[in-house]
Amino acid sequence: MKLFNLFSDTTKYTLFLRLFTLFKVPSLFYVRPSVHQLDERTCTIKIPFKRRNKNHMNSMFVGVLASGADCTGVLAAMHKTQMKGVKVAFALKSMQVDFIKRAEGDTYFTCEQGLDIAQYVKEAVVTGERLNKPIKVIATCPDSSGDEPVAAFTLMLSLKSMTKKEVVANAVA
Repeated sequence: MKLFNLFSDTTKYTLFLRLFTLFKVPSLFYVRPSVHQLDERTCTIKIPFKRRNKNHMNSMFVGVLASGADCTGVLAAMHKTQMKGVKVAFALKSMQVDFIKRAEGDTYFTCEQGLDIAQYVKEAVVTGERLNKPIKVIATCPDSSGDEPVAAFTLMLSLKSMTKKEVVANAVA
């Protein structure tokens, strides 16, 4: 396992994401997301601006933008459950989108609600009930638009604990 330690955390997270999407969500694997940043506060996913992700107007296809936002919100939640060692089922219940500009370059999807998501996961584990919580994801294209957002997403993340009751006491401590 020393070889695995030679890679940076973002490379490890990207490898995990690619393997997960290859076997569980192949359509997301096709757009080649990579992890740019993943820590306790922030999750940023990059989707490259390649032929497979473009539409006829030479901008990123709306389905790819939605996939990037979905991936970012769920990966942030998955990261929190792995850190706590609990099992939580995730689903997106709804999505609201404001398309501000055309995405004409590599697109970065950022969710800065890591601490809120950790609290949501803890709440889902403690109550055992399904919770629906809003998550905000901002898409930017630094190459073409600088730091200006090209889209703003509000995802309704649905969480339900799958952890056995005996484990809950240890997980929330």
